[in-house]
Amino acid sequence: MTLRLLQRLAILVASLVVSSVIVFAFMAVLPGDPARVALGVNASDAAVAEMRSEFGLDRSPVAQYLSWVRGLVTLDPGSSYVSGTAIGPQLADRLQVTLWLVVTAMVVALVVAIPVGTVMAVRHRQVSGLALSAVSQLGVAIPAFLAGILLITVFAVKLGWLPANGWTPPADDPAMFLKQLVLPVASLGLVQAAVLTRYVRSAVLDVLREDYLRTARAKGLPPMRALVRHGLRNAAVPVVTVLGLQLATLLIGAVVVERVFVIPGLGSLLLDSVSQRDLIMVQDVVMILVMAVLVVNFVVDLLYVLIDPRLRVSAR
Repeated sequence: MTLRLLQRLAILVASLVVSSVIVFAFMAVLPGDPARVALGVNASDAAVAEMRSEFGLDRSPVAQYLSWVRGLVTLDPGSSYVSGTAIGPQLADRLQVTLWLVVTAMVVALVVAIPVGTVMAVRHRQVSGLALSAVSQLGVAIPAFLAGILLITVFAVKLGWLPANGWTPPADDPAMFLKQLVLPVASLGLVQAAVLTRYVRSAVLDVLREDYLRTARAKGLPPMRALVRHGLRNAAVPVVTVLGLQLATLLIGAVVVERVFVIPGLGSLLLDSVSQRDLIMVQDVVMILVMAVLVVNFVVDLLYVLIDPRLRVSAR
């Protein structure tokens, strides 16, 4: 168990190092001079050279990379090329907004997908199961940003029940915070729930065909009780795999959904930085998203061991 944990931890660290090199190299080869962008096209060469020295762009690529990584590790990523403000506080503020959105959407997806997917599997030959399967297929075909636009049209514009956009910190006004959270969370969570439901259905169907479940039912356990007691844990292993991928998809989907609902999260910060050619901010935001995906995959690997006792035995 300990050896497996150390192996996965080593893979995580190696993946973070390789990812940071790729992100830095990609940003380094993009055309344009950040100092020229910050000062404007009419700036003199002397002013641009001074600005490049201030940003540290006159150093070697290796020195720039090491300085950037050091800033990430020490939580001091420096200042924006465009505004000159510290990047760290901006990232912290935007990250907590995105985390609210992504975590809540994932909870909604799980709350919907697990029972619905289980019912779809148990009743896969009945009309109710087929109807739920058709609805989930429709949900898979709708992208999150389109779902957000449809929800705004119905619940904000037509009915006027909820605000169409904006963000209020929960400490300032909890009621308004919840109202503004409903539509973006629904647009992300329900779409992801539709995808996750299909995998839950498939996993539960596989379990229903296993001999141990037939034995439990032959001993007198009702079908649903036998499934809950003996089957869901085995069905959870492939679902956890998909869950890790879904979290990564949620992070990427939040970039667009935040723009649709005018939410000041990491996605909005990334798009604004790209439009302003604030490359150091883009580099930091992209790296944070990559780190989040890698950490999620690491946690998923650990969950495998907790869910499946066979992995704990083989890891000894």
